[in-house]
Amino acid sequence: MKKIGVAGYGSTKFSKHETPIEELLVESTKQLFETTPNLSQDLIDGVLVSTNDNSKYLAAILSEMNGIKPKISHTIEHLCSSGTNAVISAFSYIRSGLADVILVTGGDVIGNPGQVLEWDNSRGQFNHPIYWGSMFTKAYKRKFNTTEEELAIVSAKNHRQAIDNPNSYSHEPYTISQILNSKIITDDLRMLDCSYPCSGGSSILLASEDVIKKFTDTPIWISGIGQKTNSASFTKNDLTMLSSTVYASNDAYKMSNITPSQIDVAEIHDAFSVCELMAVNDLGLSDKDSATEFVRNLFNTENRKINPRGGLIGAGHPLGATGISQIIEVTQQLQNCAQKRQIDNTQKGLVHNMSAAATSSTVLILES
Repeated sequence: MKKIGVAGYGSTKFSKHETPIEELLVESTKQLFETTPNLSQDLIDGVLVSTNDNSKYLAAILSEMNGIKPKISHTIEHLCSSGTNAVISAFSYIRSGLADVILVTGGDVIGNPGQVLEWDNSRGQFNHPIYWGSMFTKAYKRKFNTTEEELAIVSAKNHRQAIDNPNSYSHEPYTISQILNSKIITDDLRMLDCSYPCSGGSSILLASEDVIKKFTDTPIWISGIGQKTNSASFTKNDLTMLSSTVYASNDAYKMSNITPSQIDVAEIHDAFSVCELMAVNDLGLSDKDSATEFVRNLFNTENRKINPRGGLIGAGHPLGATGISQIIEVTQQLQNCAQKRQIDNTQKGLVHNMSAAATSSTVLILES
């Protein structure tokens, strides 16, 4: 079966500005066109948009604004993992032979309606993500005797790494002490334990191995894919384990024929500090139940293996763009062009993107 890879990318800066969704989408695609050699509008077979914005017909609007007349054009919404879901849809179109080149663009505006799943009545008045984040944190601390400082290390690490990401929302070098003394939101969450809702857009170009060399000399191949949806209601899930992530990662590792120990760099969905610890464990990136030790060691040694761009906590979380921006970071790492964020000798990378308290997860394996 033909290989499919990332041929180009572009991204806006993530910010608190209420930029119209159409402008965000166009800005990141404009950058993609400007930085991808030999790319012209007539070579694009499909345009997919990932967003939680309520605007209609965005893929067709984006196509017209870019002068593209695609065979395939539609929008994909899947809460926080909309971006990776759109990429997998594009991958599937290319693998099936319906397309050779697809543009995937994701974006959301600060305050977008995708933060809250109104359907899930089990959440009652506690329908904002901070409440499931608080429940995760309380349960995880109880099970693993995790301290407040160990949670703060996650945030401190990711904020520090975000400083070298020109597109990140935050460039503040928050210390562990500052995080522990930040505003208390719930019994178990402080302001700096949380990712930032913000505005932003990201785009990538996927292409088949038949044509990808037209656009890049260093294609990054998608070698493994895993997806799993357990439910929509987070109360049906274990609060100390990302079970959908376990299923998705096992499938991705199997498809790519690698083990977790071979991963050189990983972008993890740290919606809250505790989520990084849970994901590191459930993705098999640390020895069982030793995620806090693993992340503390990364922090102390300034090792950027996990969330080199700053994660959602440091870089920001414009829902529809998040998964795509994670893929861009891993692609840049594997192409050895991540500048100050660059990790040495990267060959295999992982992207972990999830939705609604990990009721759904997507895991991708990328290889140079």
